[in-house]
Formats: sequence, C-alpha cells, structure tokens
Amino acid sequence: MTDQRPQYGELATPEEQRRAAGLPPLDEVVVAPPAPPAAGPTVPDPSASAPAARPHPVDRFVTIALLAYGLVNIIITGLSYLDLPTVMNETMKILGIEGEFTNFAQGRIWGTIAAIVLAVGWSITAGLSIRRLRRRRISWWVPVAGALATMIVVTICISVPMMNDPAFVAYLATVGQ
Repeated sequence: MTDQRPQYGELATPEEQRRAAGLPPLDEVVVAPPAPPAAGPTVPDPSASAPAARPHPVDRFVTIALLAYGLVNIIITGLSYLDLPTVMNETMKILGIEGEFTNFAQGRIWGTIAAIVLAVGWSITAGLSIRRLRRRRISWWVPVAGALATMIVVTICISVPMMNDPAFVAYLATVGQ
C-alpha cells in the first residue's frame, strides 16, 4: 500500500506541496508583472556602502553664519529692549521729536516682552534650521524668514508703548497737518 503523501525524509514536488497547503495548482495561478518603479524621488538607502556627500556646503556655511549673526543681534538688541524707555528717548532724538518718552510702565513691560520674543524667535529659527541641515536640505532661507517673522512681532510689541506716549502722539498730530 503506497501513500500519495511524501513520507518523512522524502521530497514532495511543488504540486504536492501546494495541494497539501490547500493552494491551487501552479498552472491556474496568474502571476502579476512586477510594478514599475515609482516616479517620485527615491529615498537613499542608509545601509549603502558609499558615504553620503554634503550636497550644499555653501548653504551650510551661510545658514550657520546667519544664525550666529542673529544670536549676536538678539543678545545686544534684547538687552537694550530691557531698558526700552532709554531706547525710545534715543529714537525720539534721532527722529527730531521734541520731548521725552514718559510711558515708562508700558515701556518696561513691552520691552521685556519684545526681548523674550526675540529669544524665542531665534530659538525656533535655530531649531528649524538645524533640522533642515541634518536632513541635507537647503536651509539658508530659514534664518531670513525667522528674522522677518520675529521682527514683525517685536515691532508690534514696541509700537504699543510708543503709540501711547504723549510726546510721540503729539509729534504724529503735527506731522499729519
């Protein structure tokens, strides 16, 4: 009596293996053609043996230089904003506005807020720039955009005490006539 199934140690044919697994015979299986490669950008294989080259060394240098310049700028400017009434007096003298800045309470509060906004804005900009640099993407524009966005908010913070100062409001009234 012979059994159709292979015994222990015997090799079964592919057809017998498929039948035992409950699969259809090979001649009934339709093989799909391999899919074409995707048309989008390919992700580099991190396990590739060739070391990754730095594609944008000038961009890296410019980004780091802009961040360094921004750091020096926010330290100097931020410290001066902590004494905003003095800065406002100097600004009014430069613009030829008679009188002195007298809105000291708001000047100190909004100057401190402006200094904090400068520091937070630079920190966010530096973090985003470093992240783009690590991903080897063009990043010189991040410090420029970050500086512009931060300065818009800082300008608003400084405008609040300036627009509430009697000497500056009087100057605006005379200029408008």
